[in-house]
Parts: sequence; C-alpha cells; structure tokens
Amino acid sequence: MVDWGRPREGCIAKRYAICMTQLVTRVDDQLVDAIDAMVDSGIVASRSDAVRLALRRLVDQQTRADVGARIVKGYVETPQTDAETGWADAATARMIADEPW
Repeated sequence: MVDWGRPREGCIAKRYAICMTQLVTRVDDQLVDAIDAMVDSGIVASRSDAVRLALRRLVDQQTRADVGARIVKGYVETPQTDAETGWADAATARMIADEPW
C-alpha cells in the first residue's frame, strides 16, 4: 500500500515515479544539441521539459486534425441546405451594397 501522506525527505522521486510513466528513447546528437541550446536559452527548463512540450503539441495537433476531419465528414454526409446558408449570402450582399465604394 502506498502512503500518500505528507512527503518524506528523499521520497519525492519515488512518489513522482509512481504517478508518472517514464518513456525512454534514443535521439541523434544533432537533436540533442538543438534541445540543449533551447535549454541554455531558457526556451525550455530541461530536456525532459522539451520532450513533454513536443509530445503535448503533437497530441494537440493530431486531436485538432481528428476533430476537423470529423467536422468535414459531417458536412459531406449531411450538407447544409440553401435554407440554412441563404441568410448569410443575403447578409453579405446587403453589406457589400451598403459600402460607399
């Protein structure tokens, strides 16, 4: 049984390891140098921070792409009717007509 009470000195890493999954990977020297340069310039706090940030951005990008694809699929399967979009065309025509070109 894990004691989730007040942390004891020297046990923070142990508790952290219980809560988080560790990923291990190998990268080439060029990528490590680029990451280290970002750490040195303060863009990221550490190599681990850079990896977490990159993975979050990758997951977010894929999630957004998936949502966009589902939206497109919905409109392809059930296109909007003229009754649903006609008001926008009419409003646009009125705005253009009102412009003092």
